[in-house]
Amino acid sequence: MDKQLLAMLVCPLCKGKLKYDRDTGELHCLYDGLAYPIQDDIPVMLPEEARKMDADEKLPTSPGRTGEA
Repeated sequence: MDKQLLAMLVCPLCKGKLKYDRDTGELHCLYDGLAYPIQDDIPVMLPEEARKMDADEKLPTSPGRTGEA
């Protein structure tokens, strides 16, 4: 994903920053809890196409967080 394009894209709902998740190929809005897909290197910025993220996905990751309860 092009870094300049990523810097310009914002969430269409809240206008907040998006975080690129290379593993899932999605752009995440942590505020709205939505994951926008990237198809053929084109971000699909339609809220109706976004996936609702799980609570665990919205939590920030840190070196001390293992993902286990």
